[in-house]
Parts: sequence; C-alpha cells; structure tokens
Amino acid sequence: MALLKRELFRSARGPVMNDEDWWRLAFDTENKRLYVEHEWAHLDVRSRGAANSGTEQIEIAAYLAGPGVGPGQRELERLIEALF
Repeated sequence: MALLKRELFRSARGPVMNDEDWWRLAFDTENKRLYVEHEWAHLDVRSRGAANSGTEQIEIAAYLAGPGVGPGQRELERLIEALF
C-alpha cells in the first residue's frame, strides 16, 4: 500500500521541541481514499514530561467545516482551487 502525503500545516505549541501538531493531506492509493491526517506529539513539562502522541484521520468535508478557518484549511482550499 502506498500512502502519499503532503503537509498542510504545522504548529508548535511551546518552547519544547516535542510539542507539535501536523496536518497532512493523505491519499491511500490502495483504497482510493483522500483524507486529512492529524498527527500530534505533546510533551507536558508540568507533569514530569508526560507524553501524548497519536494520529487521527479526518474526512475532507469535516476538516474544512471545522471550527474557525486556520492556515491548514486555507492551504487545502488553495490546493483544491488549483485543481480547477
């Protein structure tokens, strides 16, 4: 299975390098599925370095309709408009 990804937006939430979020446009070539992948790695220095990391898959429409319009949503809209 080939998984193609393109970064839409990256966000650092603090001075610690391991406290980031990434949003990527992903295409699963085997299942012919296009979605947004949200990956995060958060390190809570207040809790003696407790780590929280993971990924989630978000449908395109749900991502675009999410709360507020951020840089990742604008980048995805720009990519879609470029197709047309």
